[in-house]
Amino acid sequence: MAKTATKSAKRPAAKAAAKPTAKAAAKPAAKATAKPAKKPAVKLSMLKPSVNNMTVRVFARAAGLDAAETDAWGHTRSPEFTARNPSHLTPMIEDKGLPRGVLWESCAIMQYLANKHGLEKFYPKAPAKRAMIDSAMFYLVGTLYPYVARATYPLLGFPQYAGEVGHSDAHPDKKSEAQRAAMAAIAEPLEVFHSFFRDGKPFIGGKSPSIADIRLAATLEFLAVIDYALPKWAKEYMAAIEKKLGKAYAEPAGDVRGYIAHVRSQAKA
Repeated sequence: MAKTATKSAKRPAAKAAAKPTAKAAAKPAAKATAKPAKKPAVKLSMLKPSVNNMTVRVFARAAGLDAAETDAWGHTRSPEFTARNPSHLTPMIEDKGLPRGVLWESCAIMQYLANKHGLEKFYPKAPAKRAMIDSAMFYLVGTLYPYVARATYPLLGFPQYAGEVGHSDAHPDKKSEAQRAAMAAIAEPLEVFHSFFRDGKPFIGGKSPSIADIRLAATLEFLAVIDYALPKWAKEYMAAIEKKLGKAYAEPAGDVRGYIAHVRSQAKA
């Protein structure tokens, strides 16, 4: 009698346990409706023909930031603009988290956004790796870019800095001489990027482009206006960056290239 009672007590329990399992198996699994992550917004004032501006435009796209771009052409000296940005320089981002609400200088902007959004792929946190990225950018801004500016700005129609021969009343022959000297000086710092900062790697950042790579590639875009004979490695390097970053690079670069093409066509006319 005891065994029979035990068996009959167990059977309903087993059935009850089995039923919900069967029903649960019959029901289709609920689909997860995960909302796509919002891209961090960036308010960017820029000038399309400028490689300095191109740098931040490329970075924002490559990093997946939602950049709301405002073309500041003809407005950088306006009272409204200079009230926020007394340097009247672009690119400029606006962010409530900044002490003064705005930030200019392309390298500083990329560093800030990379730090804020944890974009280590473009700007590593490891002190030694970060130091090399910083060194490459500061070397570019302090040494290579001034040569590029002196060589290209006269043809691009961009203003030269006070004190530069191109800004002075010097004879055109003197200005041409200074421009040729700058062109000749580009080769040395350019080789430094190849042999020291890249050191056999595809990019300064290693396997993928860093903020220093974006800044360098954008700078080299301007050399097309003077038909500068880039070394083979530099051409391959720029092509590799554009291939790696795709539209993020090609679209802003297209604006710079379009302006250069316009300048060259005007010179030939």
